[in-house]
Amino acid sequence: MKKSFLVTFFCFFLACSYAKAENSIAVVDLQKVVSNSSQVKQLKQEHSKKLDELNKIIVNARGEIANETDSNKIVSIEEKYTKEFNAKKEALDRDYNSRLEAIEKNIKSEIEKKAKKDNYDYVFAKSVLLYGGKDITNEINVK
Repeated sequence: MKKSFLVTFFCFFLACSYAKAENSIAVVDLQKVVSNSSQVKQLKQEHSKKLDELNKIIVNARGEIANETDSNKIVSIEEKYTKEFNAKKEALDRDYNSRLEAIEKNIKSEIEKKAKKDNYDYVFAKSVLLYGGKDITNEINVK
């Protein structure tokens, strides 16, 4: 029973697809769009600088621990730097993820604008579609 329903549904789906032969399909190389985005490049540069700051915390902690002989003070220093490192790392991750989500939203918006402007019924990621579709990657303008 289930199989016959699925076969019927699949046939109906194919018939509907063929009935609307005027569907226009576009593809976008999302990796290329992302890598060409000036926002992504800027975010990566800023993230790299902030990671360097995190590394400085580790270097400072190692230096301070190396100069200390009292085991209680060593534990205290380790806890202090661990808290500082974790707090900054969490803040950095939250900021990075929220900015990345905003960039992703902007890219999707630009793709949607292009699709509506040029009357594309479907836009697929280039990596998903095996054959067909007009490649509009170079026509997507993201900051």
